[in-house]
Amino acid sequence: MNSQKPLTIKELPEQDRPRERLLKHGAQTLSTADLVAILLRVGSREESAVRLAEHLLFDHQGLAGLGRITPREMVKLKGIGLVKAVTIAAALELGKRLRDQKSEERPVIRNSQDVRDHMMPLLRYEQREKFYLLPLSTKNHVLDEREISIGSLNASIVHPRELFREALNYAAASVILVHNHPSGDPAPSREDIEVTRRLMEAGKLLEIPVLDHVIIGDGKYVSMKDKGII
Repeated sequence: MNSQKPLTIKELPEQDRPRERLLKHGAQTLSTADLVAILLRVGSREESAVRLAEHLLFDHQGLAGLGRITPREMVKLKGIGLVKAVTIAAALELGKRLRDQKSEERPVIRNSQDVRDHMMPLLRYEQREKFYLLPLSTKNHVLDEREISIGSLNASIVHPRELFREALNYAAASVILVHNHPSGDPAPSREDIEVTRRLMEAGKLLEIPVLDHVIIGDGKYVSMKDKGII
């Protein structure tokens, strides 16, 4: 039986300490577990703060799941006391409020024309085919424009697991798919339709509906929803 005491964050090599790496390289370079470990400050007798953060995230299916539980539920994990749980809950609430504040400043998608107006300047003159995800809030505000892939649209490039992981990270209520055709002709290909239907099925299982798939051409666009394709 290994009775060696786990290293605290202070005892870790400097290059492995989340706080030091945040200061040196920025918060965006840290993993979600590293950021939660900073909030925890210390681990338990058995685990470092980073390992404890990893277990907390795993037990609650990631950051989105963690944001849906109360501090009283967090403390059920050994090593998470009420102070740690309250600190995490406060940080998550601040994140939600910042996201909500930003979303109110973001455009609202009411129809395919709104998608066209929002994405045409970005994709109209692209020489390569790019696939974007627009995660939407409950009020249909665009939370971000996430580039998912570059290259011809097919099953190996756009995978439901990767796409909906992004949607879950934003706690999206729904999503819109957008990609461009460098040829300038936005008519959907057979592959476009097949991938869209596959992503729609995945969205149904996760209760994150795919509202539309808009293809951008040179000054023209096609909405699969408007065309009755999906």
